Amino acid sequence: MASWKYPLILLFGIGISNVSGWIYFIALNLIVWENTQSALAVSALYMIRPLSTLMTNVWAGSWIDRLNKRNLMVVLDLLRSVLIVLLPLSSSMGYTYSVVFCIHMAGSIFGPASGTYITRLIPVEQRQRFNSLNGLIGSGAFLVGPAIAGMLFMVGSPTAAMYTNAAALFLSGLITLFMPNLEQDSRDAKMERITWKTIKQDWALVFHFYRRYLFIFVICIGFSSVAVVMASAIDSLEVTFAKVVLGLSEGAYGMLVSVAGAGIIVGASINTLIVKKVPISWMIALGTMGVCAGYLIYAFSTSFYTAAAGFFILAFFLAFANTGFTTFYQNHIPVEMMGRVGSVNGFIEALLILVTTGAIGIATELFSVRVVVMAGVLGMVLLGGLLSTFIISQRLRDEPIETKSFQKPDDFRESADELGC
Repeated sequence: MASWKYPLILLFGIGISNVSGWIYFIALNLIVWENTQSALAVSALYMIRPLSTLMTNVWAGSWIDRLNKRNLMVVLDLLRSVLIVLLPLSSSMGYTYSVVFCIHMAGSIFGPASGTYITRLIPVEQRQRFNSLNGLIGSGAFLVGPAIAGMLFMVGSPTAAMYTNAAALFLSGLITLFMPNLEQDSRDAKMERITWKTIKQDWALVFHFYRRYLFIFVICIGFSSVAVVMASAIDSLEVTFAKVVLGLSEGAYGMLVSVAGAGIIVGASINTLIVKKVPISWMIALGTMGVCAGYLIYAFSTSFYTAAAGFFILAFFLAFANTGFTTFYQNHIPVEMMGRVGSVNGFIEALLILVTTGAIGIATELFSVRVVVMAGVLGMVLLGGLLSTFIISQRLRDEPIETKSFQKPDDFRESADELGC
């Protein structure tokens, strides 16, 4: 149990951050609505995250891999806490969008940094269990966060909820400060000057790595395309589909979201019980196909009950897919370059989200919402089927692969020289 001391502390900090993230998300939407009474102004918030990721992830990976990850996480938590305190100080939309953009920039750096730190902290044999527990905490936050936000709105205001979120992030930063400093004496914890030449070289290193291990690239980008890009694009029409196509009331739509929350909880709970008995490859493949099946039922549904069944199934299998993919990523990406790989992946993902969501939005002007959702889901099923078939055919091992050519910074530079960078 002693070996789980720091992982459990880390999970506690992640839980606080996840719950506060939902409070922030709901409060921000309400604040923007109250200030503008404009659905367009609220929907614009959803474009800020991928835009901030595109701007940040060009250079963020180069910083992450050269800085102390624990200290960077603390600074980013505290920075976001301060920015959230500043957010309600003005009702100007230009001011609000600018601060939200900065918050998302910090979040875009925090994701790859925390992922690298977790990989360093958690031993290989504990990663699947840790990732399943992390998924359970995330699913709990999906239900607890909005509930806490609702209670805060009843006794206070969205602004008060925003300040509560800032306090939670501050607490999360303090908790992280007491985690082990895993890079205290390591050379990659020493900062060096980052130039555009360095950034160009780092991107070349990532592509060189992916070219050498093409199956890792296919799984990383393929999973992102199915579980994040296509899901985000289809989810952008979720409210319209529920109200216009299915004719659901706001209350019924709320119930639909609650059913998805129940699916996440049940799936994550079962996942924690069987995680050590199921190979990573099967978790990703079957989880991905289960998510696609849920979306397929939802897209072809004609009533609340069939749509609810689809929501439950996709949320249920998402827990397995995410745990499997996260463990695969930790075991197959060299930790010395994980920040750069994560940033490049995030950049590609954000670009695909913008393009796909924009294309689906334009398609709704030419075709009915149901036809667009059906076409999008059929595309997702096709990609998911190809990805799952590829993963099973690779017969992935659960233990980390050997990537000896990418174990030291000097090896990375040597690889870049081979590319003429």
